[in-house]
Amino acid sequence: MTYSFRTKMFAASLAAAAAALALATMIVAWELRSQERAVIEQRLRNQTTLIAELLSKSALTAGRLDEEADRLGELLDARVTLIQADGRVVGDSTADDEALEALENHRDRPEVQQARTGGIAVVQRYSTTVDADLLYVARRADHPEVAYVRVALPLTAVAEQVRRVGRDALLAFALAAPVAIGLAWLASALLSRRVKTIAAVARRYREGNLDRPAYDYGSDELGTVARVLDDSVQDLGRRLDEKTRDEARMEAILSGMVEGVLVLDRQGRVRLVNRAAQGMLHVDASAIGHLYLEVIRHPDISVQLTAALRGEEVGARELALGRNAARLFIARAAPVGGPGGAVLVLHDITDLRHADQVRRDFVANVSHELRTPLTAIRGAVEALLDERADPEQTRRFTEIVARHSARMERLVSDLLRLARLDANQEPLDIAPCDLRQLFEAVAADVSATAGAKRQRVTMQVAPDARTIQADPAKLHDVVRNLVENAVNYSPDGSEVALEARRIDGAVEIVVCDSGPGIPPADLRRVFERFYRVDRSRARPGGTGLGLAIVRHLVELHGGHATADNRSGGGATFTVTLPAQPG
Repeated sequence: MTYSFRTKMFAASLAAAAAALALATMIVAWELRSQERAVIEQRLRNQTTLIAELLSKSALTAGRLDEEADRLGELLDARVTLIQADGRVVGDSTADDEALEALENHRDRPEVQQARTGGIAVVQRYSTTVDADLLYVARRADHPEVAYVRVALPLTAVAEQVRRVGRDALLAFALAAPVAIGLAWLASALLSRRVKTIAAVARRYREGNLDRPAYDYGSDELGTVARVLDDSVQDLGRRLDEKTRDEARMEAILSGMVEGVLVLDRQGRVRLVNRAAQGMLHVDASAIGHLYLEVIRHPDISVQLTAALRGEEVGARELALGRNAARLFIARAAPVGGPGGAVLVLHDITDLRHADQVRRDFVANVSHELRTPLTAIRGAVEALLDERADPEQTRRFTEIVARHSARMERLVSDLLRLARLDANQEPLDIAPCDLRQLFEAVAADVSATAGAKRQRVTMQVAPDARTIQADPAKLHDVVRNLVENAVNYSPDGSEVALEARRIDGAVEIVVCDSGPGIPPADLRRVFERFYRVDRSRARPGGTGLGLAIVRHLVELHGGHATADNRSGGGATFTVTLPAQPG
């Protein structure tokens, strides 16, 4: 059974009050008994002294001493004994004449011996004469026939008087007990009310409400303890708020980081893993609390973390994670000072490596594209410098120089345009654009090349897709590059199809050729600069930058360009543009 705090306090207060009352009663009773015994002894001393004084001034004869002892005993309600110097009893209030003669000699009685030497004596002993315990007081007397006067009182009378004092003390205890109970109940109620108020504040703190209460705890020790605890809770609340804000700030920072972060404690258990690290390591938030060896399967990362947990400095490593080996990462693990542990930071360098490779390919392709016409031009110039060249050869070499110079000019022009597009230096001039007219203009531009190869350019424009908001000049460049690409790669006598349609609020422009198609591995890279597919689709004289320019111009409009293969053969390029470019 569980008792309330008030019940416990009442029981404790009542027990303390009862113990105090009982102890006080015992002390008072003992003190009263002692005082009552002392009063009785003093009364016997006074009575004995008074009798000795009366005898010293009286002229009683030996025959009347027993009568006088009887009279005094009746007056004093005590046993009075008159003893001669030799110890013979000449008067006793408890013995008649015959019994008086039979009394033993009292010379050796302890009280008589002490009175002989000390003048007055107090002795408690058993009396064989009256067959009872008595309290004796004896002293010397100045009388011719009486040397000692002794007054005795049975201890039963003394005990009765002392017992009466004890009953009075018990009565006082009985009267004081209800008062003590009431005071204990009142004290427990007042204390319980204060404790309940403090407990209510504590429960409110536990529920998260840390507002400081207006309650006055008081100035006693309980109030001091409550105020100290309240100040501690307030300080702890401020620290928790700061810790919560710091954790939220850190969580926001880690969540927004593109780098993966994983933190271990000194036992090697995962304490933090942000979203980026979850995606890189293919783990989720349930990994928190587990050993890193249970959740991280990459051996190189495990080796780094093991060394970092030992406090060793670990160098960065470049590695691939997951099934896709094309994804590259830089992993750096370092020990954590103070409480110990380790931290792992993962940097995704796939795009950097790809950009570096594109840069290398770009430099190599530009060098190749420039070297080829320069070599041809140099050869033609050397031939022209030869004085033996006839007019026909001179004309032919001059055509070579002109053709390759034009190719270099186109290359430089395309490179400059890509540079402007990268730098966002070609703003859009948005205006209504008629796709039917645009298709016809592009078909006219490529008619000479297509006619030489006996190719047909077909056009199909849906009514709801005929007009689009775009930059007409840039959209013309997009379609022309795609059509020129299709004409170049389609065989003689084939068909190049142009189509415009509206799907889900966007406009799609589709260019289909009848060429050999694009290998699946090259589909996602055909829009890169100078990217070459296999020899079956080697560029027939282009700069290799047309599709890259197409992608930039389409993205400038807020759209995207894709490449795919037709089921019947050939490649399909699709440009998706929003109806209202952003």
